[in-house]
Formats: sequence, C-alpha cells, structure tokens
Amino acid sequence: MQNEIINILPNDKDYVIGFADMGDLIRDHYPFRYAIAIGKRLDDTIIDEIENGPTAAYYELYKSTNDELNGVAAKISRFLEQNAIPCVPIQSTMTDSDLSERFAATLRLNFSHKMAATRAGLGWIGKTDLLVSEKFGPRVRLATVLTDHRFEKPGVPFTESRCGNCNICVDACPGQAANGRLWKDTLDRDVFYDAFKCRDACRRLSIERLDRKIHICGICVSVCPYGKRSTQEG
Repeated sequence: MQNEIINILPNDKDYVIGFADMGDLIRDHYPFRYAIAIGKRLDDTIIDEIENGPTAAYYELYKSTNDELNGVAAKISRFLEQNAIPCVPIQSTMTDSDLSERFAATLRLNFSHKMAATRAGLGWIGKTDLLVSEKFGPRVRLATVLTDHRFEKPGVPFTESRCGNCNICVDACPGQAANGRLWKDTLDRDVFYDAFKCRDACRRLSIERLDRKIHICGICVSVCPYGKRSTQEG
C-alpha cells in the first residue's frame, strides 16, 4: 500500500512523502489516527532571489505549489477511496472559510501540516516555526491526507530540533518573531515563536513589495543553511 501511494507522486526529485501515526493528537477535530505527509520542493532560483521580502515570482510559486500539492493529495485520496479506505485530504493552505473562529485570536489551525510532517519523520521545526526537512530544508510546502489505515512502515518522528546554535533565520526575521529557543515536540509554539509578529511583518512586506493585502515573506525560507545545502547537493 505505501509503495503504491508513493508511486502516485509526480517524481521523487521534487517531492518527499512520509507516513505518520498521530495517536490521539488530532482526535478532537478529525476521526483519524494516521497521516500521509506530502512535501513539494520550492524552486531554488526563486527562493534565492528573496532578500528583503516577498517577490512577485515567490508569490506565484507559493500559489502554484499549493495547487500542485492539493492535486497530489486529491489523487492519493481517490486511490484510498477506491480501496474502501476512509480518508480526508487537508489542503496546503486554508481559505478564509476553512478557518475556525478561534484562529484570529490564536493563529492556530485545527490541523498542522508541520506536526504531521515531524511525526512522519520528514524533518523538525526550526526557530522561525518552519518545517526544516532533511531533504530540502525549509524550501518546501506541505499537504496532508488523513486516514485510519494503519501503515506497515510509519516514519520515525522527529521530537527535537537539529538547528543547534544557528540563529541565521532569527537574526534575519523582519518581525523579530523568534527568540532563538530550540523546538521540541513538548514545547508550545508560543514559547519560542510569536506568530503575531510574523503575521504583521508579512502583511507589511506584502503590501510594500507586492501591493497585496496577504501574509507572505519568505526571508527565513531563503536564508536557512539547510535549504542552501540542498541546492548544492541537488
């Protein structure tokens, strides 16, 4: 089953996939235990051009990558349904209609793609709350398919950061949203990262550089050494 799902990916050069046992982590909102975490690599040329905030090319890449991921998640869901396996795809980015009432007050969604990815063994959470994947660093977007099908070879979860003493993203953040503390899976996001400061800086930069009232930045994605290393190794 896992190999058949992996073969649905367009290729293995630009994608990563992992299988996670979520335990009871998502039971409050979804009647499932297992997750398929899917990551799509962001174009390095476009990411490397980000210096002081989002570019028009990055905005278009952001949208097109989300669309591609949603298409892959839909294909995996159809495959599972054809095999009588209940599932639900979680899109790469939530629309306003998908947001819960508490989102404005907490900036927390009912489901975290990053949590599924860490549980699937794809990577850890960096100091600016990005998933840092082993293969692509933070230069990746995510989607997820939830199911109650027990996979024979789930990934080994990441439970702590591998960022060490590196503070490059912390120092580069225009919103000063991170304090440099290392993530671990028992640590609440708000202890090491201020999502509101990030959102406000993203909003300001999106208006200044794109003339759009959206929330994207990309600076921490661009400067992370793990992402730069993946371009050298790729």
